[in-house]
Amino acid sequence: MFQQNIALKPFNTFGIEASASQFFAFQDLDSLQLALKHAAKAPLLVLGGGSNILLTQDFDGLVLKNELKGIKLLNETNEHFFIEVQAGETWHEFVLTAIANNWAGVENLSLIPGTMGAAPMQNIGAYGVEIEQVFDHLKAVEIATGELHEFKHSDCQFGYRESVFKRELKAKFIITSVTLRLNKTPDFNTSYGAIQETLDTMEVNDLSIKSISDAVINIRQSKLPDPKEIGNAGSFFKNPTIDKLDYEGLKAEFPSIPGYQLPDNKVKVPAAWLIEQTGWKGKTFDNIGVHKKQPLVLVNYGGGQGAKIRDLAFEILDSVSTKFGIELHPEVNII
Repeated sequence: MFQQNIALKPFNTFGIEASASQFFAFQDLDSLQLALKHAAKAPLLVLGGGSNILLTQDFDGLVLKNELKGIKLLNETNEHFFIEVQAGETWHEFVLTAIANNWAGVENLSLIPGTMGAAPMQNIGAYGVEIEQVFDHLKAVEIATGELHEFKHSDCQFGYRESVFKRELKAKFIITSVTLRLNKTPDFNTSYGAIQETLDTMEVNDLSIKSISDAVINIRQSKLPDPKEIGNAGSFFKNPTIDKLDYEGLKAEFPSIPGYQLPDNKVKVPAAWLIEQTGWKGKTFDNIGVHKKQPLVLVNYGGGQGAKIRDLAFEILDSVSTKFGIELHPEVNII
């Protein structure tokens, strides 16, 4: 059923007060296709968990809330499980389901907010793992025609925190299900960040996908604010990649600048370090600010306006560009 003038505060983890002129929640494919016919050429905004958007104004169009549910074992081989997950499933709940069933490969991605539908769109990643590493295919409805299409790994053109759905096909498809290829034999990844240190602190002797998941959850909870307590959308900025020669030049000027070597003579520089060095960490401005523990995270302490958070983000971008000559880019979708 279509609803009019619906408040969107419950549907975005920033907790921004905004409204939609029309709102429709769909639980099956037929309902989605009917809604698209009804919408005609009205502006569309598709919401999953609302954990990767910043609303800066009321939305004068149709908000479609993805509530497709279901997790299904499609097939298995000697080495893999092929699991189809409906796009409205909460990502972390799916990870817990995978762990309970000994489906390995997503344990390092524990506690990432959002839904399954947004996961391949963003190519979510953490602690040395990205979803593209376990991705098999997805299904998506074309907004213009209502037709269902299948996208294989190569079709998605995955990149760092992006895919074809954030570029050429942006706002042209609605992802309805994702099929992942998970492992029967775990390939433990504990070398990234503080995972091994945390496992040692936890006195884990028998390594498992559950113990890695528990370690990642502990790390994330110690560094990142809970959106239920402080409005936020997780990491607001992507970690930039720069040429190795440029990095070496910055290293000469700023000896403590960290960097992670990538292929093709590229270096990834932690955006959190850049933001902290420009003095933004922990800064507050009325009821918004930069988180005191993690400068990648912009926060709404209550009653903050999305437009002011956007302006703060752009000020941070300017500061980093001025000091280091590095262009940061938002990971969050600004609407």
